Amino acid sequence: MLNFIEVFDGMEVNPTSGEVVWTGRTGTRAALQRDGLTIDPTAAAYCPTEWLDERGYLDAERARRHPRPWSI
Repeated sequence: MLNFIEVFDGMEVNPTSGEVVWTGRTGTRAALQRDGLTIDPTAAAYCPTEWLDERGYLDAERARRHPRPWSI
């Protein structure tokens, strides 16, 4: 049985335009806050804990190696 964890998109403010943009990172609330990124609460999702790296970020390579019980 897979254990699931809530993950969020990490956002930051573009210093030139002031626009909030996605950093290309998705991770746990703790990882994003630790690294000073803003959390996009509208982009909350759940993923298996096996897909996270040791820092708490979604690792695409790990996600490809683990089975997906349904589309997430």
